[in-house]
Amino acid sequence: MTPCYLWADMKTVRGTVQTANIVVLLTMLLTHALTRGFCQAFAQVNSRSCTKLSLFYRAFATAPPTTRSGEDTDEGVVTVHQLKSMMASNNIQLFDVRELTEYQAGHIPGAVNVPLGDLEVSLKLPTETFTQKFGVMAPGKEDDNIVFNCRSGVRSGQALGIARRLGFSKAKHLEGGYSAWENSN
Repeated sequence: MTPCYLWADMKTVRGTVQTANIVVLLTMLLTHALTRGFCQAFAQVNSRSCTKLSLFYRAFATAPPTTRSGEDTDEGVVTVHQLKSMMASNNIQLFDVRELTEYQAGHIPGAVNVPLGDLEVSLKLPTETFTQKFGVMAPGKEDDNIVFNCRSGVRSGQALGIARRLGFSKAKHLEGGYSAWENSN
């Protein structure tokens, strides 16, 4: 083989290897994205060779919450079925973070309206002031029965973030919100 053909063949081999690496990387990306463990797995891959892909994926994906042992957990989410169980055992502090007009149009029985825009200030209130303002006991930072809900789960997810940032580490939010509640009844 002449050196010209050898160089052309090496170029083809290198292109084939790069294509194969891309296919493997995309397969891994899809597999791990679907299993919600992509960020941890991708960190183990030589991300220096594909920094743009790494940055792109990090912009759209986050690792799921983990326990101390590193296992995936959905401790921050409550399903309608779990919510009904908590309500049946009278073991719940349910806060509806929608605006007052939305709350008045329909809400889950026993829910206390604390609009999302007021949540952070409200959770910082002294216990007596919170009780006077909302007519219920103020939630404690270690309470494991705090649940936020909204219409679809978006604002309650934001409420959960606020509460967790303030130290309410065991708070949760209702998956699917009031819409999921209505559809289950």
